[in-house]
Amino acid sequence: MTATGRGRTTISDRAVARIVAKAAQETAGTGGLGRSVLGMGMPGRRAARTDVRVHGEVVTAKVALSVAYPLPVRDVARQVRESVRERVEAMTGLTVRQVDVDVAELERSAGRTVS
Repeated sequence: MTATGRGRTTISDRAVARIVAKAAQETAGTGGLGRSVLGMGMPGRRAARTDVRVHGEVVTAKVALSVAYPLPVRDVARQVRESVRERVEAMTGLTVRQVDVDVAELERSAGRTVS
């Protein structure tokens, strides 16, 4: 079969969202979000929230996560953007146009107290 007879590979938003979540989670100083039911805090954490849109060959992503206190939020957010962009482009061949990072929580490290 010739190259013109080949099909096209489509990567779903959900698949890209999983890549985005994994890249964000593996960035130093980040974590998931606290659990709550009806506004009441619950034990445990859930994964970072992602919202990903794939338009042809272009990806836009939003990530909501926590940052470990007292790390500099801007630096961690920049690292998340870079990590997400690199991982998505390397694994999918798609172009990442924009990555919005929402730092929804500051997470205190275990055993650390704030004065």
